[in-house]
Amino acid sequence: MASTSSHAAALAGRFLLALMFILAGYSKISGFGSTVGYIASKGLPLPHLLAVGTFVLELVAGLALLVGYRARWAAAALAAFTVLATVLFHNFWAMPSEQQQVQQLMFMKNLAITGGLLMVVVVGAGGWSLDARRRS
Repeated sequence: MASTSSHAAALAGRFLLALMFILAGYSKISGFGSTVGYIASKGLPLPHLLAVGTFVLELVAGLALLVGYRARWAAAALAAFTVLATVLFHNFWAMPSEQQQVQQLMFMKNLAITGGLLMVVVVGAGGWSLDARRRS
């Protein structure tokens, strides 16, 4: 049986991972035009649809991860999204030299976040989660 400290650590980890996606999703709603413009600037098709899909995914999967509801699926979806967004929007190797250092940092940060999400995929949400309540 896991200890209280491991349950608390899993909850804190889920909170910290989820917070970024929830806040990012909310900011995409409040700055919808800017989000659409940024997506369009990368040459991606259907920027309005991609913007809606992005904020829905970030909010829904972020909230699911936060409360630990189907957390493995939420984390897997967010991990796949993060890898895709990282390659499309933080491709430091194709950036002007004055942007490369910051974009490489963002690229590596996103890979680290993906690693945390993959840990949730493997170990689950922890004892203080809706997933754990459903099992018991």
